[in-house]
Amino acid sequence: MMILRPTDILPSEIAPRALFEKRRDFLKGIAGTALAAALPISAFAGEKLPGVRNSPFSTTEAPTPYKDVTTYNNFYEFGSDKADPAEYAQRLKTRPWSVSVEGLVKHAKTFAIDDLIKLAPLEERIYRMRCVEGWSMVIPWLGLPLATLLKQVEPLGSAKYVEFVSAADKETMPGVKSRVLDWPYVEGLRLDEAMQPLTLLALGLYGEVLPNQNGAPVRLVVPWKYGFKGGKSIVKIRLVENQPQTAWMKANSHEYGFYSNVNPNVDHPRWSQATERRIGEFRKRKTLLFNGYAEQVAQLYAGMDLQKFF
Repeated sequence: MMILRPTDILPSEIAPRALFEKRRDFLKGIAGTALAAALPISAFAGEKLPGVRNSPFSTTEAPTPYKDVTTYNNFYEFGSDKADPAEYAQRLKTRPWSVSVEGLVKHAKTFAIDDLIKLAPLEERIYRMRCVEGWSMVIPWLGLPLATLLKQVEPLGSAKYVEFVSAADKETMPGVKSRVLDWPYVEGLRLDEAMQPLTLLALGLYGEVLPNQNGAPVRLVVPWKYGFKGGKSIVKIRLVENQPQTAWMKANSHEYGFYSNVNPNVDHPRWSQATERRIGEFRKRKTLLFNGYAEQVAQLYAGMDLQKFF
């Protein structure tokens, strides 16, 4: 069923494009300063992140309003309704938080969130994002390439895939008590997909620290794949030899494949993927192959049957 966003959002509740660009200019102005480099993310909870630089990977499309990005989410750890994450995720404690990177690597390491920001300057990447249910957004993420993190641990030659494990805390995540999925939430990529420059570890959006309902404090963003591939509130990253069994594959492998590339020519069993509805718009758009990122990623799947490997 197609769910439309309400039209009664007040103009004062939407971050205008001009205001967003002002924020970006401010961030550019402080990028690279010693003060920005020294301040931890935790000092900016709910505030703008420092030291952010623009990315050439960004689309020129106008971002979806902040209100929609932060109130219309899939985050099953907090419930299956789109409004559940914004209502219940505030109980999640994101400090202290660490992410272990282990498995088939030379140097297994554990990174605190403040360690991640020191690996490389954060980039603002305005990505088109497409949900398997047929709706889409344009989101200005802040983060660092996943490849930057993986290079720190040096994957072994036997590593072929990367597995992402999300938090599953029954005390703060009410959805984990349900049987909708086999918790914890697990996602995976091929190693070459993980190392692709577009693949992002996001720590923020719209110039600010990542809100809890959007996957705080760190989540995966893979813009040419359907949104559920982006594991949220990640606690563990494992380099493995065999393809991981992901959460949605366990739940229903007939409907959710491992690759989950945005593809207008491969329909979901229950609905067409040929068109999408951008949040805030009423007229449908044509879905773009690989969500419009074919020039960057199509070579990863050269010779593959995308009907079979969906």
